[in-house]
Amino acid sequence: MCCRPLSNPIYFSIACIRRIAIAQTSKATALAIGKAMLDKKAVDVQVLHVAPLTSVADYLVIGSAESDRQTRAIADYIDGMLSRSGQRPLSIEGTSSGQWVLLDFGDVVAHIFRQDTRSHYALERLWSDATQLPLPEEAPAPVAVPKRRIVVRKAAAHKTV
Repeated sequence: MCCRPLSNPIYFSIACIRRIAIAQTSKATALAIGKAMLDKKAVDVQVLHVAPLTSVADYLVIGSAESDRQTRAIADYIDGMLSRSGQRPLSIEGTSSGQWVLLDFGDVVAHIFRQDTRSHYALERLWSDATQLPLPEEAPAPVAVPKRRIVVRKAAAHKTV
């Protein structure tokens, strides 16, 4: 039960909601964005914990794409995946050019670069003091083993004349 009185209408709707630490949800959001980037074949995805270094965001997620179209596709996929879980971006910038798309989720900022643009801006060097979080390894796809067919033959009925 929450510490607020239930009689207060402002707190009535949140009285039974379990509270989750903001840092934990930020980390989960950052890892979800990183996984979504990998799902759309982004290259060199990095999740950086920048909370001790800046007040702008807790995490930066950086990934590269091979074309403008792929940067937009990755951004759309991230937006769709997180919107389904109730996390809408505060703003999305750069979709018209596709060179560098930025999705701002408040405590997590995602950068999707075209590879040449990423090497030019080199955000990894700018945030080199940040701790890099490992992305969870994907489980390898199960190898398809052909099923053995068991053939049962019925004995032929012999006719005796």
